[in-house]
Amino acid sequence: MPSPNPVWEIKPLAAGLYLVATPIGAARDITLRALDILASSDVLAAEDTRTLRHLMEIHGIPLNGRQVIPCHDHNEAAAAPRLLRAVAEGKSVAYASEAGTPLVSDPGFVIAREAVAQGLPVIAAPGASAVLCALAVAGLPADRFHFAGFPPTTHSARLRFLEELREVQATLVLYESPKRLAASLADAATALGPDRQAAVCRELTKRFEEVVRAPLGELAATFATRDVKGEIVVLIDRADLTRADSTTWEEALDRAMLTLSVKDAAAMVAEAFDLPRRDVYQVALARGKGR
Repeated sequence: MPSPNPVWEIKPLAAGLYLVATPIGAARDITLRALDILASSDVLAAEDTRTLRHLMEIHGIPLNGRQVIPCHDHNEAAAAPRLLRAVAEGKSVAYASEAGTPLVSDPGFVIAREAVAQGLPVIAAPGASAVLCALAVAGLPADRFHFAGFPPTTHSARLRFLEELREVQATLVLYESPKRLAASLADAATALGPDRQAAVCRELTKRFEEVVRAPLGELAATFATRDVKGEIVVLIDRADLTRADSTTWEEALDRAMLTLSVKDAAAMVAEAFDLPRRDVYQVALARGKGR
């Protein structure tokens, strides 16, 4: 039953697609505005209908006869027309992720993009995000960050993926599966260097929250033998842009040329090591011919 003095309010909502962020662990991390939208919207949609129903029960929000329409990775393209038709008819549609913010490694992009294409209102109700929560507690620079989502699942593809991120001048933020964490950290130590500072954030905002901070090499060794569970965010410090000797930047050039064209590899290394682009390009050409 709803609380006799609920913190949420039923308010008139303009027609539109409302993207509602939901807690990543603690149910009370939801915003009051998000609760108002869930209480007031004409149509409810969710990545996981059971999770949204349970969240609404916790906060005493009645369904009042409204359905909760599933809209997830496997059916978003099919569900989007129905939901956007409701918006076009003047209704308010609230869409909620299972946990966190829609579109951020979660469904929602297909329906949001189509709403924009149709000229329909898209409104964000911001809130919990594992990316921002991890940045706050990792102890790494947060003035600039690069969210790269989930790395590839295979060893070779993951190494290429990480190599492309090697010189990015921002804190790297990755999601990872507990089953692949050890392999992913080992590959990161190989591709990015074992001395790069990093943090593994596990079960953020939940009972068994854990943050382990250490260089990549140490983290790889630590988690090589650990059986971990739960939601995981890995953060890795940005590349060191100090001017390097020729051996260091040439090694970086060789690595870059494994996945990039001669021109792109030279441009990336020249920028990363503050070197004349033409000089690096000439070296890259010579190395490319040598192969």
